[in-house]
Amino acid sequence: MGVDLDELIPEKARREVELTELSGRVISIDAYNMLYQFLTAIRQPDGTPLMDSRGNITSHLSGLFYRTINLLESGIKPIYVFDGKPPSFKEKEIERRRKIKEEAEAKLSIALQRGEVEEARRYAQMSARLTDSMVEDAKKLLSVMGVPYITAPAEGEAQAAYLARKGVAWAAGSQDYDSLLFGSPRLVRNLGITGKRKLPKKDVYVEVKPEIIDAEVMYRELGIDREKLIVIALFLGTDYNPGGVKGVGPKTALKIVKSYPNAREALKAVPKIEGINYEEIFEYFLNPPVIDVASVEWKDPDVEGIRKLLVEEHDFSEERVMNAIDRLKKAIHSIKAIKKQTGLDAWFKK
Repeated sequence: MGVDLDELIPEKARREVELTELSGRVISIDAYNMLYQFLTAIRQPDGTPLMDSRGNITSHLSGLFYRTINLLESGIKPIYVFDGKPPSFKEKEIERRRKIKEEAEAKLSIALQRGEVEEARRYAQMSARLTDSMVEDAKKLLSVMGVPYITAPAEGEAQAAYLARKGVAWAAGSQDYDSLLFGSPRLVRNLGITGKRKLPKKDVYVEVKPEIIDAEVMYRELGIDREKLIVIALFLGTDYNPGGVKGVGPKTALKIVKSYPNAREALKAVPKIEGINYEEIFEYFLNPPVIDVASVEWKDPDVEGIRKLLVEEHDFSEERVMNAIDRLKKAIHSIKAIKKQTGLDAWFKK
C-alpha cells in the first residue's frame, strides 16, 4: 500500500486531467498495483471474481486487456513493470498483508453463509490474491498485445521510477506514492480506475480522472528535497517500517525534517525501533536495484495469440475479444505516429 503522502502534497503540485491530455506520453506503470485494482474492482455483486470454466480467475486479464486498449486509444504509451524479489526488510509487511487476507477470507465465508452481499463483496476485495500463474498470464497477454513490459530485479515501483528519471518514460503510474520516494519526476494516479466509480457502501457515483503529481513543484512548495521526503515517509510509515512513528502525522513530520540542515541529520531524529534499520531503508529508496533500459517498442498485436489466450484458454467472448483487437490494432498504429505533447509541462511551470 506504500506511504500515504496525500495530505502533504500541495495543490500547485497536483492536477486532474483527461486521459487524452496524456497523449504521446510514455508512462511506466506499476503492474502489480494495477492488477490488484482490477482484481478488487472487476467482480460479481457478491464479490466473486470473474472466472473461466476451470475455475481460474480472469478479472485481472479482463481489466488489463480492455483498460490497456483504452489507454492506447487515448494516445498513452504504457510500459508495464512487474515486481521482482522484494528486499528482506519488507518481510514483516508481506506477513502483515497475508494475515489480513486470511482474516478477510474467514469473514467472507461467514458473510456468504448469512447472505450479506455487501459485506461479502468488501471482504472478497480485501482477500484478493495475485498468484504467480496470474502474473505469468498477464505478461503473456501483454506480449501478444504488443505492449512492452519489464520484470524488475526488485520493486516494480522503483524500476518504474527509474525509467521516468532516465527519460525512457515521462512519468511513473501507480496509486501509491512510493514512486516519488524512488525518484520519479512525475506520478500519474488513477489510470486503472478512470471513469465513473461507486463510493463504498453508498449508492453514489463519482467521476475519477487521472491525477498528475509533479515532484519538482512539490519540493519547491514544501521547501524540501527528495532525501527529506524519504525521511518524512519513514516518520509516517512505509512498506519497510509499517506504522511509522506513533503520534507523528504529515505536518509534524514536515516540520521536523525542515528543522534540520539536511536529510542525514533529520534521519537521526527518527525514533529507533528494534529490528528496523532506517539507514538501510533510506539508502534503498535512494539507490534501489534496477536494470538499465535504453528504449522500448510497441509492436503490432498477435491476433491469434490473443484469441488463443483469452478465448480458448480462459473462455472470453470471441466476439468481444475480436472487436477489441480491431481497436487495439488501430490504437497501436496511432500511437506510433503521435508526437509528444508539451502542454502539461507548461501548465506546471505557471
